[in-house]
Amino acid sequence: MKRFSLILLSLLVCSAAARGGDAMPGDLLRTLNAAIDSSEVYTGYKKARIEELRLRKTGARSTEDIYRINCEIIDNYESFLCDSAEYYVLQNIRIARSLGNPDHLSESRLRLAFLYSLSGLFLQANDIFRSIDYGRLPADQKCRYYWNSIRYYENLIKYTNDSQLSDEYKGEIGRCRDSLLSLLPVGSTDWQTERAFQLMEQGQPDGALEIFEGIFRSRDPQTHPYAMGAMCLAKAYGQAGDSAMEERYLILAATMDIRLAVKENEALLALATRLFEKGDIDRAYSYISYALNDANFYNSRFKNTVIARLYPIIESSYLYKLDKQRHNLRFYSTMSSLLVLALAIALFFYFRQTKVISRARRELAALTQELISLNRNLDEANLVKERYLGYFMNQCAIYINKLDKYRRDINLKIRNKQFDRLHDLSLQAPGREEEELCRNFDRAFLNLYPNFVEKFNALLNPRSRYTPEEGRLNTELRIFALIRLGVSDVNQIADFLRCSPQTIYNYKSKIKKAALNGGDNFEETVRKLGSLSLDAFPSCLPTDNA
Repeated sequence: MKRFSLILLSLLVCSAAARGGDAMPGDLLRTLNAAIDSSEVYTGYKKARIEELRLRKTGARSTEDIYRINCEIIDNYESFLCDSAEYYVLQNIRIARSLGNPDHLSESRLRLAFLYSLSGLFLQANDIFRSIDYGRLPADQKCRYYWNSIRYYENLIKYTNDSQLSDEYKGEIGRCRDSLLSLLPVGSTDWQTERAFQLMEQGQPDGALEIFEGIFRSRDPQTHPYAMGAMCLAKAYGQAGDSAMEERYLILAATMDIRLAVKENEALLALATRLFEKGDIDRAYSYISYALNDANFYNSRFKNTVIARLYPIIESSYLYKLDKQRHNLRFYSTMSSLLVLALAIALFFYFRQTKVISRARRELAALTQELISLNRNLDEANLVKERYLGYFMNQCAIYINKLDKYRRDINLKIRNKQFDRLHDLSLQAPGREEEELCRNFDRAFLNLYPNFVEKFNALLNPRSRYTPEEGRLNTELRIFALIRLGVSDVNQIADFLRCSPQTIYNYKSKIKKAALNGGDNFEETVRKLGSLSLDAFPSCLPTDNA
């Protein structure tokens, strides 16, 4: 099941790569990243293929068979593990000599020169090229000779990184390519490829693109030539100034190289360089790091040297970016902390101020309520005073009239010498006037506070409650009615009710003992009893009954 999953993943990557010409750059990059993530799987496939060839070699029937199997092993190792490829090439050189086969020998030596140029052993590669008798080479090996020479000078340009030497090597490449074109069949794929490179050397990338695109469409997407075709297109588009298409085909070539376990991955290094130039430092660093790991695996001094020139630059930019991000993170973290602190302080003062305002509002509401209550009490007191002033002025007028009538009666009886009648008049008790005064007071008070008796009884235990006649008060109730009106002086109460102060004290003490709360603040409670009835007030004023 695991093997099936890996094969399915490989096919998906291959399918995505085959559609590379139509895919968006983001899709291609995701495909490349998926290939990188699965690179160990592809490396495993390559190792398994090489192991199969080794097993086949053990069953070879002849030295010639061993030579041919070694060639297949070299084909697999050539882009996978440089040292191992060199080992099998040297083995084939020994086999060719033992067989006395000059074609096998020259073929193997040309392969060794190519491997030496990939390894950075340029002097050794040059010695081999010089030692080969070009005139005795078969036609196909002559093409190989010039093709390897072109790769040799191309690698020298990358390795030396010297502009003066570069021009010299480019001249050599041009001469070798001219010779190669003269040997290749005109119109063949190899001839078209070299012709396209020749057009690029002549500054004609558009003509090269036309050729490369035709070749690329004919390549099998699951092969190394397909990846090489994508790389050729990337170079041509780069020279033409189309960076988007250059990047597209670099991604495609790098993806196929990884899938095919090609460790001398030139495309991925070129892509990392291109992305770095664009400012995509994260991807550039990721890809060049992978390319460096591949170069270390491939064990090529040349590849390591080329990557080593660019890697520190990209790594430095990447580390600088990370450092800047960390700095920004610390800065934003500090700013966030300060903002949170400022917000906390602001919230603290806000809630504190809110509490102060809320408390002030409550106090203001309480004061307002108290003021309203005081104003209501004051209005009530003023109104009571106003109405009772009218009442007592009226009462005074009545008693003045009565006193005047009494005086006239006395004068009349004195003039008529009715002394016996005068004596009888002086003996008359004032009880009727007192009774009338109490009745008028009761009527006026109960009209003013109609529920006073009910509220007063609510302060007493049930056995001590009063049930006076309708519209009347008894002495105890009159005492506390006067207190309700604001008369708190015992002597004044005693004078009004025509009794002694001690009697008033006794009444008050008796009632307080009957109070439900034990008499605490009883008088203060009485002062707040009853609801003032202003509508009934005018009717409380008595008329003259004289």
